[in-house]
Amino acid sequence: MSRSRQPPLVTGISPNEGIPWTKVTIRGENLGTGPTDLIGLTICGHNCLLTAEWMSASKIVCRVGQAKNDKGDIIVTTKSGGKGTSTVSFKLLKPEKIGILDQSAVWVDEMNYYDMRTDRNKGIPPLSLRPANPLGIEIEKCKLPQKNLEVLFHGMSADFTSENFSAAWYLIENHSTTSFEQLKMAVTNLKRQANKKSEGSLAYVKGGLSTFFEAQDALSAIHQKLEADGTEKVEGSMTQKLENVLNRASNTADTLFQEVLGRKDKADSTRNALNVLQRFKFLFNLPLNIKRNIQKGDYDVVINDYEKAKSLFGKTEVQVFKKYYAEVEAGIEDLRELLLKKLLETPSTLHDQKRYIRYLSDLHAPGDPAWQCIGAQHKWTLKLMQDCKEGHMKSLKGNPGPHSPMLDLDNDVRPSVLGHLSQTASLKRGSSFQSGRDDTWRYKTPHRVAFVEKLTKLVLSQLPNFWKLWISYVNGSLFSETAEKSGQNERSKNVRQRQNDFKKMIQEVMHSLVKLIRGALLPLSLREGDGRQYGGWEVQAELSGQWLAHVIQTIRLTYESLTALEIPNDMLQIIQDLILDLRIRCIMVTLQHTAEEIKRLAEKEDWVVDNEGLTSLPCQFEQSIVHSLQSLKGVVDCKPGEASVFQQPKTQEEVCQLCINIMQVFIYCLEQLSTKPDADIDTTHLSVDVSSPDLFGSIHEDFSLTSEQRLLIVLSNCCYLERHTFLNIAEHFEKHNFQGIEKITQVSMASLKELDQRLFENYIELKADPIVGSLEPGIYAGYFDWKDCLPPAGVRNYLKEALVNIIAVHAEVFTISKELVPRVLARVVEAVSEELSRLMQCVSSFSRNGALQARLEICALRDTVAIYLTPESRSSFKQALEALPQLASGADKKSLEELLNKFKSSMHLQLTCFQAASPAVMKT
Repeated sequence: MSRSRQPPLVTGISPNEGIPWTKVTIRGENLGTGPTDLIGLTICGHNCLLTAEWMSASKIVCRVGQAKNDKGDIIVTTKSGGKGTSTVSFKLLKPEKIGILDQSAVWVDEMNYYDMRTDRNKGIPPLSLRPANPLGIEIEKCKLPQKNLEVLFHGMSADFTSENFSAAWYLIENHSTTSFEQLKMAVTNLKRQANKKSEGSLAYVKGGLSTFFEAQDALSAIHQKLEADGTEKVEGSMTQKLENVLNRASNTADTLFQEVLGRKDKADSTRNALNVLQRFKFLFNLPLNIKRNIQKGDYDVVINDYEKAKSLFGKTEVQVFKKYYAEVEAGIEDLRELLLKKLLETPSTLHDQKRYIRYLSDLHAPGDPAWQCIGAQHKWTLKLMQDCKEGHMKSLKGNPGPHSPMLDLDNDVRPSVLGHLSQTASLKRGSSFQSGRDDTWRYKTPHRVAFVEKLTKLVLSQLPNFWKLWISYVNGSLFSETAEKSGQNERSKNVRQRQNDFKKMIQEVMHSLVKLIRGALLPLSLREGDGRQYGGWEVQAELSGQWLAHVIQTIRLTYESLTALEIPNDMLQIIQDLILDLRIRCIMVTLQHTAEEIKRLAEKEDWVVDNEGLTSLPCQFEQSIVHSLQSLKGVVDCKPGEASVFQQPKTQEEVCQLCINIMQVFIYCLEQLSTKPDADIDTTHLSVDVSSPDLFGSIHEDFSLTSEQRLLIVLSNCCYLERHTFLNIAEHFEKHNFQGIEKITQVSMASLKELDQRLFENYIELKADPIVGSLEPGIYAGYFDWKDCLPPAGVRNYLKEALVNIIAVHAEVFTISKELVPRVLARVVEAVSEELSRLMQCVSSFSRNGALQARLEICALRDTVAIYLTPESRSSFKQALEALPQLASGADKKSLEELLNKFKSSMHLQLTCFQAASPAVMKT
């Protein structure tokens, strides 16, 4: 055969894969000159010429038939070009196995049907089918003996059509070595099959839509051809024959499947009946199940069953169903009452409250159970606070001891506070200054302090849950999702209306807390109407400053805890006001107690003098104030959000006055000590500086203190107070942010200087008057006359006696305080010089010898006490000398000088004290 054209060449096929009987379009070159020229068409080795439809030399349409090969070429053979070639291939997919009861848009080859029960092909179609591989993955048989599986799964079956089907057995038997990824693919296949079945007829129609169109086209073509031939209405025509054939085929199919379809319909009816009975069984058993689950506390199960029953039978018209549903409603109503009762019971945890509210919300309980719970919790908190007060008051009446009941400090915040209070600086002087309390006071708590601690703990244990319950009520987290969606608008309206009510509840709790604390600690700050409800504490003594500071710390911690809950500050402002009042009261009480302790310092004076002429009293006084200020440091310091305790002028004035009172109390103690009778002096020895010699032996260990010595000791202390102690105390006041320090210092210094001057004058009066009084009798002893006297042989005894007395004063003052010596001796010298000047001016006339004698004695005294001369004493000596006649000759001057040198030489030892004294600024 001669070929006049090129061989056919297939360059494309669409689609390039599919199951048997898939319609494909073949494209290429030289595919024939017409339908008669096409003599061969194979796809994957299967002859498809019967279904081929030549469209053009480059396009052929056909259906893929059954083939042995999964993938192969597309070969076209023509008369004009011979056998062709292909540059593309077609992949044949395995057809989906269709059961005898499954709908199909194409004809199934029954001769090659696959029996899934026996896992092999059968030529005769079975009456019932079951899928052999429901998972759609490769089956890998298990090697375990069947007997072992039967023992392991007793009473079960690996047959998925059995009522006792065990999925585990099936997987062990068929997929024991299957990978996890393949099992995931099996799950996907099962879901796809379930979705496919659920799609029903619509999916069936979609899947076979092309087949329907082809059938429609074929019938239309036949109809048109018959109309054209005119044989459609002829008796025994092809149309009637075809109709008869189709009717017989339909009847045969109905006869063939009648038994199977009948059994299927019966099984469906039985299944539907069982489903209905099962649903009715749920309703019939529901009242009893509700009671049992309520007794067991399985409220979630009850609510789920009720919701299910309500959706199924809530609107039923069947009387039997109505009767049983009414019993269900009655049981649910009892459950609502039980849950509401449990919700309103106190005490209760926040978790239980939320759970009961959610249950009641799911059960659509009438009213607003969440708000009822909030109200009940509020009343319970107020009752607990009032019961706390009554319980402590009963305990106080039953055990009226000042420091009961006992509290365990190990589990409380108090150890840190008491530890701070107990850390006091050791005294540099006067270690005998100690608190009069017994050491056990640190472990005993006053009733009112214990009450405040328990009250604040109670509030902190109740209020956080109360606040969280309200927050959950506002944001809707108390309710389930369904209840929240259904009642969201109504709850939003309720929240807006009840915000003010809840704010009043919080404020009532805060006011009750503050008033109870005020009734215990600040009863005078309560109004008359609140005194009976919140006060009534029968106490004999006020709390000390240390305990008030501890209470302040407790309330501050309470405030911080409440602030952490994000409660608005305006609701907590009343607590800040309470803290401010307690801080002010603590300062007042501490300063008052300090004044009382300082008043008792006079009893602790031991009169032991150190090298500086001081006793321990000034240091004890300073340490007492420093200790008090240290105990007030935490009270005076402002925490975040707190106001200064000194912001009000009234408070500043009161605190300033108390501080001045403390100073004046100590000054009064000094005055009392200076005037204390000799019989009241307990200490019978006076310690002196070991480095200074006891020149006159006037003070010994068994020597009692005289009033003059006590005056000197107090004067020495006054000097130290003025120069050091009061200034140090002013610095401590300023360091602790006290106000009015300048006023405190001025008033205190004025009082101290007044006392100092008064005591000094008293001492000078005691010491100078005897010396001054002895001058005139000494001068005129033995009827001495300035007009008629012998030539001077030396200083007379009266002046020596006066000097000895001045030396005795010097020794007494020097023994107590070296710093007082210039001040005291200057005043004594002033008194002596003034008296001597007066006596000289009273003499009417002097003889030559009398003038020389007088000048000798005045110069001897002046030169001896020269280092203690003041302008006043110099003026007195000058006036005394001016009252004398001038020396007439040089012999008199020489005699005067010799007599002076003789006097200084003879009394050199006695006059040494005047020479050894160091110059100092003389204070008068």
